[in-house]
Amino acid sequence: MEPVITIRNATLDDAEAILKIYDYYVQNTAITFEYETPAVSEFRQRMINVMKRYPYPVILRDDVISGYAYARPFVGRAAYDWSVEMTIYLDHETQKCGMGRRLYEAMENALRKMGILNLYACIGYPVKEDEYLTTNSADFHRHLGYETVGRFYKCGYKFGRWYDMIWMEKIIGRHLDVQKAVVSYGNLM
Repeated sequence: MEPVITIRNATLDDAEAILKIYDYYVQNTAITFEYETPAVSEFRQRMINVMKRYPYPVILRDDVISGYAYARPFVGRAAYDWSVEMTIYLDHETQKCGMGRRLYEAMENALRKMGILNLYACIGYPVKEDEYLTTNSADFHRHLGYETVGRFYKCGYKFGRWYDMIWMEKIIGRHLDVQKAVVSYGNLM
């Protein structure tokens, strides 16, 4: 029997389930350069800050949260309002089954409705693939239409190793001479 896959907006009640997914990556990978898993209270505050303006969807497999994504300000200045930094994490056991694509497509549709034009992904990138970091994240983004636009060498240090970081970009809208203002996600619902 095929699993039932659904996508919905996250709520603060989801914080513990989402944090459990993120904890795996903090503890076992260099996908995030964070060293310590934040407390649930801090993680909830991070969610609140994102949800003030942007979508924060979760994907469920048979009613169990199996991944989440969110966007946040690219730089934090008004001139960058049409640009966001994207983040996605899937439960490490549910990868490579199309759920990441579905989650990102839902995010892109919501962001497009808001008036967002530029999507950016900041991705840890190995000098040489190892047990903590591969090129999977970059490959995933490339498969979804992102292009590498920058690379920083040996800028992240975790597990006693140096890692590069790349920026990838995807344009999802038209840049006009007179651009409409971005609408907060909460105003679309």
